[in-house]
Amino acid sequence: MATFTREEFYQQLLNGCVLPTAQQGFEQVWTLLVLCLVCRLLWRLALPSYAKHLSTVAGGFYALYHFFQLQMVWVVLLSLLCYLVLFLCRHSTQRGILLSITILIYLLMGEMHMVDTVTWHKMRGAQMIVAMKAVSLGFDLDQGEVASIPSPVEFMGYIYFVGTVIFGPWFRFRTYLQAVESRKMSFSWFQKVCRSGFLSLVCLIMSTCVAPYLFSYFIPLYSYKLLRKWLRAYESASSFHFSNFFVGFLSETTATLAGAGFTEEKDHLRWDLTVSRPLNVELPRSMVEVVTSWNLPMSRWLNSYVFKNSLKLGTFSAIIVTYAASALLHGLSFHLAAVLLSLGFITYIEHVLRKRLSVIFNACILSKKCQPGCSHRHNTNLWVRLLNLLFGALAVFHLAYLGSLFDMDADDSVEEQGYGMSYTIHKWSELSWASHWVTFGCWVFYRLIS
Repeated sequence: MATFTREEFYQQLLNGCVLPTAQQGFEQVWTLLVLCLVCRLLWRLALPSYAKHLSTVAGGFYALYHFFQLQMVWVVLLSLLCYLVLFLCRHSTQRGILLSITILIYLLMGEMHMVDTVTWHKMRGAQMIVAMKAVSLGFDLDQGEVASIPSPVEFMGYIYFVGTVIFGPWFRFRTYLQAVESRKMSFSWFQKVCRSGFLSLVCLIMSTCVAPYLFSYFIPLYSYKLLRKWLRAYESASSFHFSNFFVGFLSETTATLAGAGFTEEKDHLRWDLTVSRPLNVELPRSMVEVVTSWNLPMSRWLNSYVFKNSLKLGTFSAIIVTYAASALLHGLSFHLAAVLLSLGFITYIEHVLRKRLSVIFNACILSKKCQPGCSHRHNTNLWVRLLNLLFGALAVFHLAYLGSLFDMDADDSVEEQGYGMSYTIHKWSELSWASHWVTFGCWVFYRLIS
């Protein structure tokens, strides 16, 4: 933006960014919202179960075509491949592993330019949801949580559930079966849909119209030249964060609108689906809290189906395998892999350091907040709060550094294809590799006090 007075800036921001962004955002998703509502209304009718499954398959197919046109064939191919493997291995007790290997090979083939890069990256989110659902179903079958292999129409209904097929979130097969049973359309359900929809719109505006001008207009700090690179890095990170929160709240909206995302306590139904916790990311206690609050369903999936199955390799190895799996699901983009693997090292070192310090000082300074009545002697002391605040500030520092890769000024064509190694090295070199050096220093300090 050109130089404006504060009043002119706000007027320009409203007319040139906020209103057009809100309008374009609604135009992009209204069809999906209508599809979710139509399926929800259909399931309220006394239809046979196969008709309900077929209706969500039809809705999911239409949604995929609306967003991806004929490119949706690659998502459909993956789902068919998954069911074929599941059927052929129906007597095996290693279906989760076999499905994981199949999906790994398929995703690697796609990443290795079986499909052109831009097309593949556009479908990355939908591919991720299909992969996560198929793998979770495989492991749940192995562990007996799902009694038998679903019929083709049940499986496809789960994979193409209209409320999650585009933006997610992931949930288990039994949650899908509960959704198509269709509970009563209550005021609390409507309230949850409206709240999540409103928050998604707010996050979209924050990402597009507020974060890019955070320190140039809203909190003018650009006059401090020594801080300018870091302020710009924080703006880029913040914009990226809120774009993720936008998708998270939008996925809450679509999933809830379609009838999923509730918990039942006796006769009381609570529509309480939560995908992201923005406050825990923007004002974190630790980096561990950041990675779990970033996408709660995905965090649960990685913990249940990757981390726990990798623990036999050791805790550190299991963490690296988990972040490597996350990197593959997000696509073999160098900058994403670099961020996720860096997160693996940062969170592990932070966890073991704070665990050791909590033993030395007998204080509540773990990465995760202690439960009430914990055995630590010091829990509400001023120095304990200051130490936790210091670790929280360190987490914000790491987030600004890692988020600097998601540059708001980067060319759209480059962003669609993924940033390369030279771009990643250049951006982190501008910040003197500070986060990696601090992490290395924390590891050295941990080894000295162990």
